[in-house]
Amino acid sequence: MSLRLDFVAASAARFAVERWHYSRTLPTGKLVRIGVWEDDTFRGVVVFGSGSGMGLMRLSKRYGISNLECCELVRVALRSHKTPVSRIVAIAIKMLRVACPGIRLILSFADPSRGHHGGIYQAGNWVYTGLGFGTKVYRTKSGKEVLSRTVTGSGFAKIYGGKVARVYKIADVTYLGERPKHRYLFPIDRSLLSKVAADRKPHPKRPS
Repeated sequence: MSLRLDFVAASAARFAVERWHYSRTLPTGKLVRIGVWEDDTFRGVVVFGSGSGMGLMRLSKRYGISNLECCELVRVALRSHKTPVSRIVAIAIKMLRVACPGIRLILSFADPSRGHHGGIYQAGNWVYTGLGFGTKVYRTKSGKEVLSRTVTGSGFAKIYGGKVARVYKIADVTYLGERPKHRYLFPIDRSLLSKVAADRKPHPKRPS
């Protein structure tokens, strides 16, 4: 079996995320999009970006670096594949280092509400630092739970290409609170390892 990773256009990344990631959305802003092929068959993408921004600001302040020196692994969207995800992510990080040599620290989250505990990060020797800030969750009048990205004051939001899409109006939903996610860090700059390791906590276990 052959494995190949290469940079891809936004259209390819969006295709993969909309089909093979539970969020069905590709984040906006500047992204590093890396496609994955096995035996010349497109299997998906690994995407790095700025995430919510707030998480990176907190990281930069804690570890004494610029928020431009850290990024977030925002999407791993893969269809059925044979290569371990930890290996795919490790190769993607090497490509990120070449494309963005100023990046010193990578952040990623695993959402326990989706049954994720961060196994791919544990296999890749990322540092687990506990539960990070949560995603705001709302309930619609029909009882459906939705995330903050689908709720606005007007009930409309801009999406890809500047198009406007209808979402939920904040006056029509009930705020349920925040759901924290497992937070993992990967110091590309090894001089940060001791600082990050000082915040290490025991790995969460796979949900039974």
